[in-house]
Amino acid sequence: MKQMIPGLVAALTLLALPAAAQEAALPVDPETTTAAASAVGAETAYIFDTLLFLIGGILVFWMAAGFAMLEAGLVRSKNVTVQLTKNIALFAIAGLMYWIMGYNLMYPADWSINLWLGEIFSFATLDPVGSADLENSYSVGSDFFFQLMFCATTASIVSGTLAERVKLWPFLLFTFVLTGFIYPIEASWQWGGGWLSEMGFSDFAGSTLVHAAGGFAALAGAIVLGPRLGKYRNDGRMQPMPGSNLALATLGTFILWMGWFGFNGASQLAMGTIDDVADVSRIFVNTNMAASAGAVVALILSQVMYSKVDLTMVLNGALAGLVSITAEPLTPSIFASVLIGGVGGAIVIFAVPLLDRLKIDDVVGAIPVHLAAGIWGTLIVPATNPDTSYVNQLIGIVAIGAFVFVLSFIVWSILKATMGIRASDEAQISGLDISELGMEAYPDFVQAK
Repeated sequence: MKQMIPGLVAALTLLALPAAAQEAALPVDPETTTAAASAVGAETAYIFDTLLFLIGGILVFWMAAGFAMLEAGLVRSKNVTVQLTKNIALFAIAGLMYWIMGYNLMYPADWSINLWLGEIFSFATLDPVGSADLENSYSVGSDFFFQLMFCATTASIVSGTLAERVKLWPFLLFTFVLTGFIYPIEASWQWGGGWLSEMGFSDFAGSTLVHAAGGFAALAGAIVLGPRLGKYRNDGRMQPMPGSNLALATLGTFILWMGWFGFNGASQLAMGTIDDVADVSRIFVNTNMAASAGAVVALILSQVMYSKVDLTMVLNGALAGLVSITAEPLTPSIFASVLIGGVGGAIVIFAVPLLDRLKIDDVVGAIPVHLAAGIWGTLIVPATNPDTSYVNQLIGIVAIGAFVFVLSFIVWSILKATMGIRASDEAQISGLDISELGMEAYPDFVQAK
């Protein structure tokens, strides 16, 4: 039997030769082959680009939980429930407003002023069921989902700064304006193909477009609203008001750190080639190194300046490092990323007491982290990215800052004059949880009044 097997194999091989020769002789159309290969490549790129947007969007969504935990930990226990309510409400409002008007304002079909204004109240739409447009290289739904998360993040920045003395409903009304109108317009100048993009301004994932913009809106609100009751005493000294739960604040920071990989990594906007995937991994590394450097610098400087390490400074140092690298996480080397993030951590240490000297009350340190570090990260982009310049970067920062700050100041002033934005002294003493919601985050504990 074993001797018959080689002969059988040889016979079958001879029988197959004519068919193989016939197939080889068939004419091959190079254009058809190239078109088929291109279609397969386009479909593959579409799948992976869309997947990048969806996974990145989920990670940035998780940052909403990070903001909620960070703020819940850094406010006093009598204000925790209101802070949590604000965070889930602002995210929901951002989702609706970005759908109603924000998305199409940010990505207008035409930049002529009349047609662009026509995008107001122009609802975002999705691809038809069961279809895909390969010309976009990713689905409309994935783009909407991903960009919405950035819009909501901008509003989250404002929430922490104004904690413990802003009324709930005026804050939510401001969120309607910020997420539906202010943020989409300034973001369109760069990411929507507007004038900043044409000029050569560069902000890879939003150090200025998202973080500094949120910081400018928060700064305007803090100025109009004023500080918390008892924060700055008549003798000129600042009264410390420690947060309720540093464990929650630390958890929130780690969640934000994790979500930032989606924030920066998915801003590559493509994962359809091996080069894109390599760049995404490079962004992950640089993002992590900048955060690490920011935390370590804040750790060391807080020990030097205050004789003891301040955990809240370390947490904000890590976040400042993340904000700093967000404007350009791709082109820097690891060493450059460490330097950029480290300077961000140092900025927090010096900016926090500066705000107190100016009597600008920022409960969670969002202005130093997002505004100051965001400006620094955007300004330093030309050091590693030769495609832009310091002049262009400065023009972009000033334009976005002026637009967001002035409009935010006007909106806050109107809300103050019409319905009032500041909780009463009695409400601040008893806590906004009781005065605004009638419920407490920690009802089983006696609250210090």
